[in-house]
Amino acid sequence: MFRAGRERQSRPWIVSDELWSLIEPLLPKPGPKLVEGRPRVPDRQAFCGILFVLHTGIQWEYLPQELGFGSGMACWRRLAAWNEGRAPS
Repeated sequence: MFRAGRERQSRPWIVSDELWSLIEPLLPKPGPKLVEGRPRVPDRQAFCGILFVLHTGIQWEYLPQELGFGSGMACWRRLAAWNEGRAPS
């Protein structure tokens, strides 16, 4: 039997649409991209990557790319920017 809360408990780093609607307005809006390079990972994906690292305790550089959260270092830089209250570049 499937229970709605079971999915969330097994993967607590996945943010529901309802929770994201509360979190997103609190984050600084990204500024213009100053340099060429890889596309910016969306805030929600980076946030889920941050939660994954905090929940599992793995090192940032070992965040699996297959999960779709971007690189561990990108998530770490996003967290650092948010902690400083600035929008990531």
